[in-house]
Amino acid sequence: MEYEVVHTDDVPLTDLSEIDEVPSDLQMRAIDDFLPSEHVQLKLWYFEPGEEIEYHAHAEQEELYFALEGEFELTFGRDGETERREVAAGAFWLARPEVGHGHRNVGDEEGIVLAVGAPNVDDPGRDPGEFDGEDE
Repeated sequence: MEYEVVHTDDVPLTDLSEIDEVPSDLQMRAIDDFLPSEHVQLKLWYFEPGEEIEYHAHAEQEELYFALEGEFELTFGRDGETERREVAAGAFWLARPEVGHGHRNVGDEEGIVLAVGAPNVDDPGRDPGEFDGEDE
């Protein structure tokens, strides 16, 4: 089929605290498991107040984020040159390959972030310092 439609409630919520290989204790819906894409990964991340995705970088993958609900403090930039910024629902942010990024829910309510990553490759988060001195 050339198109697919899925509702959020039809995608199971995964509790990442039950997966040893994943450092985060967040909950997530892997939308890309139900809308199989050749080129992008699609995830919905759920953050309780204070929860975060720690500062990290990817070798190949560029990630676009959209805050659907909540208030977040972003950390982004190359290792040793990071900036922090607070955003609320409706904000987009982009993390290019090899550039560190992370975000934490600083609000009092649950936060939800849509993450779109491309290319669709297995590119686990790494210490941004590993990319010091490499070309962009």
